Amino acid sequence: MPKTLVKNKLQNVGIISTRIAGTDGVSLEIEKWAHVLEGMGLKCFYFAGELDRPEELSYPCPEAHFTHPAIKEVYLECFDLEVRKRDITDKLHTLKNGLKDHLYAFVKQFDLGLIIVENALTIPLNIPLGVAVTEFIAETGIPTIAHHHDFYWERDRFTNNAIGDYLCLAFPPNLPSIYHVVINSHASAQLSLRTGISAVVSPNVMDFDFPPAPPDEYAADVRQSLGLADDELLVLQPTRVVQRKGIEHAIELVSRLGMKAKLVISHASGDEGYDYEMRLREYSQMMGVETLFVANIINEHRGRTPGGRKIYTLEDIYPHADLVTYPSTFEGFGNAFLEAIYFRKPIVVNNYSIYHKDIKPKGFQVIEIDGYVTEEAVQKTRWVLTDERLRKRMVETNYKLGQQFFSFAVLQRQLEIIIRDYHWNP
Repeated sequence: MPKTLVKNKLQNVGIISTRIAGTDGVSLEIEKWAHVLEGMGLKCFYFAGELDRPEELSYPCPEAHFTHPAIKEVYLECFDLEVRKRDITDKLHTLKNGLKDHLYAFVKQFDLGLIIVENALTIPLNIPLGVAVTEFIAETGIPTIAHHHDFYWERDRFTNNAIGDYLCLAFPPNLPSIYHVVINSHASAQLSLRTGISAVVSPNVMDFDFPPAPPDEYAADVRQSLGLADDELLVLQPTRVVQRKGIEHAIELVSRLGMKAKLVISHASGDEGYDYEMRLREYSQMMGVETLFVANIINEHRGRTPGGRKIYTLEDIYPHADLVTYPSTFEGFGNAFLEAIYFRKPIVVNNYSIYHKDIKPKGFQVIEIDGYVTEEAVQKTRWVLTDERLRKRMVETNYKLGQQFFSFAVLQRQLEIIIRDYHWNP
């Protein structure tokens, strides 16, 4: 494969989002795309309100973050209302113009020939940024890949709003220089139905050609740090604590297994409140399950807490898990599903719509529930946990399927086609 796939005009790529930092799904996929693009001979630069990329490759812009006070004020005045005030419209446009100036400066500073917009033209958490990016693309005609993770119509919280005009304009925009990419087939169908825009389906991926390394000395004491006995199972729920993750099903399953086990939840509640977490704590007590909320010692980087406790990465935790639970009721795709497959762990998965349509038909061997925990699922889980040969056969089959359908090589082939063959390639 030739090292350079495009002419010099498209050699530098700008990646634009509200946040490119941490372990949220969009940031993780940005990192994977950048890895593949750089392997194709391109150089990536980053524009966002929060960045953890090298300084020399970054253009930080505080107003690009959805938590910026002025951006948040506009957002709060535009949802759960039917009419927006004129001063909010004026403020939106003032913020938009400032952001657009920064976009022009970003492209000029790094001599960009292609931009990739990650979810900023998809979900309206930062309305001025979406409008600014749309106008910038319309004014420059710059080749653009709009990578969509979750559309506003997929979230109830955006149903009642006073910005129907801006949603039609920018979330997403229909412009000739934009190539639209979605992460599942349902999103592609809905995008076409609602806007007339065609999109390529590019699912989330993992680097299956390079299996994870075994735990090093730093991560060797994970089980002890979590307080697990030698004969105790580590059941990992590798998600945030939000209601759509269906974590109560994981608690019920562990309770009904009748095996010595702890349920470990890796991420915090985030910005969606703590009511659900309190419900899970109460439910765990009712079901007699020891549930550990350990977001304080799991981060994207190793280190120490203020109290001196070791901080691990999620990659440090996975190898020690005996079982992964993923009982989500809705997912845009399912990063945690791919992670479990990548680390060769048996997984319990709820039959959510995207899994049912885009993942299940590939033939993955899982423990499946469909909205509630059945005795059959409990018995199958028990069987998988106690039969090593069965467990190994399942995880090896799943790894090969992941390599075939959801690898970096699959993503690279798709990006090569887009960059080589799309009509804006000079």
